[in-house]
Amino acid sequence: MSRPFTFAGSPLDRAERERRDHAWIEDRLEREESRFLPVWRLQVLVKKDAPELAWARGVVREAMNREVGPVLLGLRDDVAHFAVDLSAIADPLAELGAEDAAEFYDLRAAALRLGGEDAGIAAHARAKIDWHARHGFCPGCGGKTRSVGGGSHRVCSDCSVEHFPRTDPVAIAVVSRGDRCLLGRQRGWPDRMYSALAGFVEAAETLEEAVRREVAEETGVRVGAVRYLASQPWPFPSSLMLGCVAEGLGEELDVDAVELEDACWFERDRVRRALAGHADANLVLPPPIAIAHHLLRSWTEGD
Repeated sequence: MSRPFTFAGSPLDRAERERRDHAWIEDRLEREESRFLPVWRLQVLVKKDAPELAWARGVVREAMNREVGPVLLGLRDDVAHFAVDLSAIADPLAELGAEDAAEFYDLRAAALRLGGEDAGIAAHARAKIDWHARHGFCPGCGGKTRSVGGGSHRVCSDCSVEHFPRTDPVAIAVVSRGDRCLLGRQRGWPDRMYSALAGFVEAAETLEEAVRREVAEETGVRVGAVRYLASQPWPFPSSLMLGCVAEGLGEELDVDAVELEDACWFERDRVRRALAGHADANLVLPPPIAIAHHLLRSWTEGD
């Protein structure tokens, strides 16, 4: 599981040192070669004729949301890459003159078209634009905040407190017992779809404790050993999925009907056939863009 998952693997150098220099940021904003990724209502711009992000030139800044400001995503071959928010525009494609060349995509849909590196860049852009749009005011004093450091954080204009983007850790685990694993489904999911159990890591709690608590709360199953496998950025709006496998100490279920519609134990072979797309498995599992898919594939292969 060493390969980057969807939404990871951005090739951009985030330029942590350079972005502290306001003059450097201003210079890069004006350079002809700098690139700008339009984001419209959290959708990213993708080329129609190629599986690539559609970048714009600096003139796009005239139409951007200045409260959010241009967000520096990083450098590649010394070229600065920014994201700009065009959400206030009713018809951004017409504004850009790109109706025939590009289209805005929801990030999940875009990830199915884009290569891994572009999906990682798009995830970074969406998460940062969303965070800035949500943090226009200081949670401490209520004062107005402004973007600084190329969009790396915001500062309150009244009390001068700095506010940085936060990532919410989510524990997600395949609980197994012998040749069976425990999966759950939420209301509103597609028919026959199940996935690994997941929940936010709470304050003053380890990852292992979070897995044991979530599984017990949602299904009544006690968990023993917990092993971390891999992580995945999940920018909806800004989570980090911490993928684990866990040992179930029993099989009796007491499903929390508020949290889950159902939970079941599934045989390894059935999960394997579902991952391969066999309809006779009568089971739908998360697609490859989700870490749950890879956790389940790892478990079926005995990894």
